[in-house]
Amino acid sequence: MAKSNQNTAYGVVTEALPDTLFRVKLDGKDDVVLAYLAGKMRMHRIRVLLGDKVELELDPYGGRARITKRL
Repeated sequence: MAKSNQNTAYGVVTEALPDTLFRVKLDGKDDVVLAYLAGKMRMHRIRVLLGDKVELELDPYGGRARITKRL
């Protein structure tokens, strides 16, 4: 069952960091967030590369996000 109060955004991966962390620039904004891969993406070994467009779930407290889909 999906949570309805999650904040979804789209962005482009600008930097790959160790431990499946990424810097993602949000579309339509100059904000850059630190993002990590969701569990399903790790489980199915979906690779995320520089320049990929991704869908994010933003943390309500700011600063971090979860990459849920590669577009």
